[in-house]
Formats: sequence, structure tokens, C-alpha cells
Amino acid sequence: MNIPASTAALRVIESDICIVGNGAIAKTTALGLAQAGFSVTLLGPPSPPSAPAGSDPGWDARVYALNHTAYRLLTSLKVWGALDASRVAPVDAMIVHGDGAQAGGLGFDAYGARTDTLAWIMEDRNIAQALDAALKFAQNVQQVEGRATALLQTQDSATVQLANGSCIKSQLVVGADGAQSWVRGQCDIGFDYRSYNQRAVVSNFACELPHHGAAYQWFTGVDGIVALLPLPGNQVSLVWSAPDALADTLRSESAAQIAARLAVYAQEKLGALTPLQPELVRDFPLRLIRPHSMVAQRVALVGDAAHVVHPMAGHGMNLGFADVAQLVKTLSEREPQRSLGDERVLARYARARKEDVLLMQLTTDGLARLFGANIEPLRVARNFGLNLLDKLPAVKRRLISHALGK
Repeated sequence: MNIPASTAALRVIESDICIVGNGAIAKTTALGLAQAGFSVTLLGPPSPPSAPAGSDPGWDARVYALNHTAYRLLTSLKVWGALDASRVAPVDAMIVHGDGAQAGGLGFDAYGARTDTLAWIMEDRNIAQALDAALKFAQNVQQVEGRATALLQTQDSATVQLANGSCIKSQLVVGADGAQSWVRGQCDIGFDYRSYNQRAVVSNFACELPHHGAAYQWFTGVDGIVALLPLPGNQVSLVWSAPDALADTLRSESAAQIAARLAVYAQEKLGALTPLQPELVRDFPLRLIRPHSMVAQRVALVGDAAHVVHPMAGHGMNLGFADVAQLVKTLSEREPQRSLGDERVLARYARARKEDVLLMQLTTDGLARLFGANIEPLRVARNFGLNLLDKLPAVKRRLISHALGK
């Protein structure tokens, strides 16, 4: 059920759980909790209009590399099967290149990882459409369009007040509202913030040579990190984590000019690159956000509201899906006498996610610092490390197993 804010005026909407947010993580949380038997209210702004039926929207510039944790969750929610499979590309190998004359290298493949595929590359739009379709048929979910203005927490309940005077009363509020989380701010949860002074520049290209399902990543030193991810057919998606000054330059250039810059990295493997949509170049800032807690009184955070990491490993979205899976599990397994917002129940959720989140934060932040330093001894050491790791199959398998979410 979808309730616009105008028709929900002055209502008191009651449900077990209120989820604030309208992205993929918020919608997945709503589906997961509803299918676990809880009544859910999903609060967010009005959705943007979809493309007209029959039109070709082109390829979305924002793509994600979903791992096996995401696959299992979305499959269990009957969402994976609703994705447009023609717009999903499996990743069969990942090839990492160091920088400089003595560049190191590291390769992973599905066979060596003892799995069918390492990950799946798909557009944000594809995930959103599949989730929206699932929500239309979801039991126990009502969607409310509106703007939250206050969060009132008591021992027994949490109430989200809306700008039109209505409110949503529940046992638990889930903040799934992104890096600038309103819910987190209402709870006065402090956080550590650091900008990487980089922006991710994204666009899509056709490649002259087949990519064979391989994802490529180049640690270039002063020019940041260049990643080319496979799309269906002979197509790739660029994610260039570029220092701010270079990002400014890239955003002033055409996609064709960016393709020419990429030739120094990709020409040998992928041949010439041709922009799929010359005007479609986007960018977004890269930062590390570490909230001091994932929970507060009758509040739990998931996704970017709970943690923001560097995208070099492509696991920001996967961390969010793992949050959702753990929150559903924790709430479903609580003792019958405990409320959904019980302090002990929420503490279990936070403890269960602490190690995984901390490991990803330390890994991505450490690599960003290591490969961002333009110091020759560090350049030699990191290239040596890549080469050494590539020759240690047992260690590689453990690393890739964790990254896969298996």
C-alpha cells in the first residue's frame, strides 16, 4: 500500500517497524522484515518518475558489484529472479595492477575461488525496479511518502513525526537513509569523518575486445584508482576514484576524451573504448564515515547510515545487505517476551555486525592510504606485496572467500 503524504495528513500510522529511506537497502529491509512476519511502514520521499514503457533508458552510470551475501538475501526475498537478467554481468575474474615501472599484479578467478562466479555487476536502476515490483505484492508493508521532522523515543515506542502533522508509531525505527542519515542525526550518534579528497567518476563504454567477464583495476598512484567492470556484451562500466583536481578535469571533458585517457590502461586488454552515452558522466565524493554506534534507543542503522567505506572493493552495498540479513535474523530470533526495540536485542545486532564492518573499513581505508601515497619506497613495497600475494593461493582463497560473502 502506498500512502501519499497529502492523504496521510494528521493520521497516526502504527506498525511494528518504521523504516526511513527509499534506496535499495531501505526497500530490501522492508521486504525482509515483512517476510519475517513483522508489519512495516516504509517512509521516504516521492519516487522519481520512471522511464516511459517501451523506451530505452540506456545504461545506468551507477553500478554495483553484488557478492554472494547479497545474492542469497535477494534470492530468499524472491527479488533476484525479478531482475532483468539481460542487464546483469557475472564477474569470472578480477585482475589488479600496481603502478610504476615495476608494477605488481594480482589475479583472482572463480575457478581458483571454487565458486561459479565472483560477483555480479548490475545497475542501480535494475535493483530498484525489481524491489519496487516485489513491494507492490508484499504483505504487511505500507509505503508512506513524506518528510520526517522529529523522532521521539520512549521506553515503549518510537514515533516519527511528519511535516504534514501525521506520525508513525512503532516498536523500532530503522535508519536506512544514507550517508547523511537524518535518523542518525536525531539520535545524536557521533561519527568519525574523513574525506579522501577524491571523487568517483563513472561512465559506461563499449570495448573493442571481449572482456570475458573480467573486472580490471589499476592502482595508478597520483591518478587514483581506475576500475573497469564488465557489463553484458562487449561493454564496461568505469569507476575512476580520482583526486579532486583530476576529477574536476575529467568532469570538464567529454566521455570520448576520458576514453582516450583510459587507453594507457585498457588498450592492451580491451582495445579501444567508445562511450555508450557520451553525455552520461557522473561523479560522487569519496569519504570514510564511521558512526560510533549502529544502534540507539529503539533505533537500528543499516547501510550507508551505519558505515561508508571507499568503493575500491565495491563492497559498500554488500555491507548494507549483510546488515539487513543480520537485522532480520536477530529480530526473528529474539526471545518472545522482548520487544523489537529492546536494548539487548539491538546490542546483539550491533555485536554481530561489528567485526565484518570494522574489517572492511580497515581494509579499504588502509589500501586507499597505501596506494594513494606517491613515495617510491612505498611504491616498491606495495608492488612487491601484490606479487607475493599472487603467489600464495591459500591466502588468496581466504581473502576472496571473505570478499565473496561465502
